[in-house]
Amino acid sequence: MTDNDKKTETDLSPQFARDAVEIVSREAVFEGFFTMQKLRLRHRLFRGGWSSEIERELFVRGAAVGVLLYDPVHELVALTEQFRIGALDRPEGPWCLEVVAGMVEESESLEAVARRELQEEAGLEVEQLHYIRSYMPSPGGSSERLHLFCALADLRGAEGHFGLDNEHEDIRLRVLPLQAVFDVLESHTEAGGPIDNAATVISLQWLQLNRARMGGG
Repeated sequence: MTDNDKKTETDLSPQFARDAVEIVSREAVFEGFFTMQKLRLRHRLFRGGWSSEIERELFVRGAAVGVLLYDPVHELVALTEQFRIGALDRPEGPWCLEVVAGMVEESESLEAVARRELQEEAGLEVEQLHYIRSYMPSPGGSSERLHLFCALADLRGAEGHFGLDNEHEDIRLRVLPLQAVFDVLESHTEAGGPIDNAATVISLQWLQLNRARMGGG
C-alpha cells in the first residue's frame, strides 16, 4: 500500500467543493416564518462530467444554538417541554422534550445566543458554557446548522414556565434525574420515544462520554 493509498483511506474530505455546483436560477417561492427557495442547478458527477439541470427546493434556515443544562453536583439535567408542529403526528404527541434552543440573529455570537435563550426559556444565567459540536440536521433539504453547548448550573428549584408571549412560546422547564434521562434515552423504539430529536440525543450522548470532565459521575 502506497502513502497515497493510505491518505485516500483516511481523508474524509468530499471529492468536490462548492465550485462544483452551478446555480442556474434561484427564487423564493414562500416567505413567512420560514423561507422556501426553488433552485435550478447542475453539479459535477463522480463518474465524470456534469449532471443535467435539476430542480431542488431549499428550506432556508440559518444558524441555531442548542444548550443542554446540566447540574453535576446534584446529577440533574433540565429539558424544555413545548408544542412542536413538526411532531403533530408523532406517537408520543407533539409536545417534545428538548434542549434550550434558539436562532442566531445578525451579528450575535453563538455564546450570546446561548445565554439569551437560557434566560428566555429557563430563567437562568450561567457562568460556564462548554462547546459540544455543530452539525446540519437535514442537509438533504435545509440549510440550517445547529451549534450545541452544555451549560453547568445549580438546577435545584429551576422548574417553571417560560417563553416570550410575543413569540407565542409556552415552555415548561423540567428538571430531571440524570440517570433517569439516560435510561429513557436507551429505551427508544422504532416509533421514537420521549426523547427523540437529534439535538437532545446528541447532547445527552456527549454528556455520557464527557460526564467525568464536567465534574459529574
